[in-house]
Amino acid sequence: MFDEDSLALSAEVGRFLQTRQLMLASAESCTGGLVAGLVTAIAGSSAWFDRGFVTYTNAAKMAQLGVHEATLAAHGAVSEETAAEMAAGALRAAGAQVAVSTTGIAGPGGATPGKPVGMVCFGWAWGDPAHPEVRTATHLLEGDRTSVRMQSVHIALRGVLERVGGAGGRGA
Repeated sequence: MFDEDSLALSAEVGRFLQTRQLMLASAESCTGGLVAGLVTAIAGSSAWFDRGFVTYTNAAKMAQLGVHEATLAAHGAVSEETAAEMAAGALRAAGAQVAVSTTGIAGPGGATPGKPVGMVCFGWAWGDPAHPEVRTATHLLEGDRTSVRMQSVHIALRGVLERVGGAGGRGA
């Protein structure tokens, strides 16, 4: 189901989290659970993965992750502001120490002015769930729907290593 590079990345994230005794949660929109799927493809991932939220609609983002209606109205579902609230919400809801979020337009349709197909926003949150450290990024990815989604999964997991891992060693 997943290629060797994807599985190797997931295993690396698992080692990183497990050695630091951190649990991961995911909050996914455009990736539809692929982050959680790749993570749980690794045997023993229950030692470092708590849960995943697939929040495809705005209503789900608000109900499960606490994304504010005002954020969605002002910035849209595909925005760094929404990605930040998704990641922070997953951190709170799961009781994990690290969370990652994805929200974007995988295509082939769905583009709007200023938000083309392939635009994906990411969020990473860690630390105190009441006042988490949060980082975001936006990438414009090329390829078909499957390619955009898989590239997004890789960016999300690499971000755990780069952003959380670069936050003072322990990461959270």
